[in-house]
Amino acid sequence: MKFSNIKTKKDSLYIILILLFCIACIAGLRYERRLNMQKDIAEKIVRFHVIANSDRKADQDLKLAVRDAVGIKMSELLKDVADRSESEDVIRENMENMKQTAQKVIAENGYDYEVDVCLKDTDFPVKSYGMYTFPAGTYEALEIVIGEGKGHNWWCVMYPNMCFSDTMYEVISEDAKSSLKRVLSEDEYQQVLASGNYQVRFRGIEILKELYDEK
Repeated sequence: MKFSNIKTKKDSLYIILILLFCIACIAGLRYERRLNMQKDIAEKIVRFHVIANSDRKADQDLKLAVRDAVGIKMSELLKDVADRSESEDVIRENMENMKQTAQKVIAENGYDYEVDVCLKDTDFPVKSYGMYTFPAGTYEALEIVIGEGKGHNWWCVMYPNMCFSDTMYEVISEDAKSSLKRVLSEDEYQQVLASGNYQVRFRGIEILKELYDEK
């Protein structure tokens, strides 16, 4: 009987080790899949990133004023573009115009901050926007840095346009949702849906719990 118990414990240990190995493999594959999907998503969109001079309320308000002025102009310029490549061309062609727009807003509000406007690859943490959550990673973004750029930032998706509607507010219209769905694959679209986060349940974990509860 004692030998039988030892054998049973050994068998259980082997099962546990095998299950842990399988779980590690599955987790690794899922991580790689998510990483690849983030890269695929990043290849299809352009983000909009505005960084305030500081976290003072006046500087944060100025950031939003610059956001509105530049965003409304860019949304009009980008409304008929066919793909990300064309949107990049339009953004580059209007970079100086966007800088002048930002400088004008800054001056009208009584400040003389320098402003830097560029199209660059930027590392973003996980960010949610309405019903959508974009995974962390590197994305191309139209970035505007006001003054020292030490304040909280504001972000959105410039292409396809999810930032602005005719009301100049962050409203995700049905057209914007349709545009995003058109640009992304079905899997990618489901990935960014905040309500569609993948919930993983490993049968291995459940089995381990069952083995533990039987002791």
